Amino acid sequence: MALGYVLAVLATLASGSGSILESMGVRRAGAYGGRSLDLIALRRQWLYFLGLGVDMLGFAAAAAALHRLPLFLVQSMLAFSVGVTATISAFMGSRLRAQGWVALAVGAIGLVLLGVSAEPGPAQTLPTQWRWILVAAAIPVAVIAIYARRHKHVWASVALAFGAGIAYSVVGISARTLELPDTAWRLVLEPAAWSIVVNGLIAAVLFAMALQKGGPTGVTAIMFTTNTALSSFVGLIYLDDHVRDGYVTAAAIGFVLAIVGAIAVAHYAADTRQKDLATTPA
Repeated sequence: MALGYVLAVLATLASGSGSILESMGVRRAGAYGGRSLDLIALRRQWLYFLGLGVDMLGFAAAAAALHRLPLFLVQSMLAFSVGVTATISAFMGSRLRAQGWVALAVGAIGLVLLGVSAEPGPAQTLPTQWRWILVAAAIPVAVIAIYARRHKHVWASVALAFGAGIAYSVVGISARTLELPDTAWRLVLEPAAWSIVVNGLIAAVLFAMALQKGGPTGVTAIMFTTNTALSSFVGLIYLDDHVRDGYVTAAAIGFVLAIVGAIAVAHYAADTRQKDLATTPA
């Protein structure tokens, strides 16, 4: 199962770096802080599509890891990709306060505890009707996008990031429960495959809209925290994900540390960015 851990690490690195590239594309297109229709300008921004490509590679790695590892581990690692985002931003000149680096260490400790606590193995098979319900989950998430598009207040970016987190959690659940057929063409008959595509596209759109209205680290933190909490709950309760015998306490502590570390990194990185903007001469 070592391959599963390697794939999860690669997915984390790809998700964090992809977020940076997408955010740079949004700003270069002049869409940051504008209207949703301004996102059309992204078609000329190769950096944004490079970020999407990196994200897709990360998703492929995460999907492969989810066939080997439980949701609470893989999704927690993806949540901590906010640390990758903050670290890359720091190397690009956005200073990260000392508390931010401490938060990175806290989150990393949490991931180590989760790694040793997780029991590798396949997920429980979902009935066909439940897999179609995962496809239909895209409808209420799309309603969030419509609502946020019509409202410009500060909570719009939070709602969009939250919606993206829900959509990505459905993608993760679908990938975890996907039954691979003997021949590739039969994937078109698999509801979980449709769920991955539909919810993945909606999540990408909501994430782009959230980046338009908020900073990359804060948006990423909200999205991945929602994603991790929801999908981990579903995995443990309904998909037969397991913690190793005697490691329940370690897993619980690790989960809390990983999420708190990710949120703290987002907070200190966003706080630093705001202070840098405030001290920049007009």
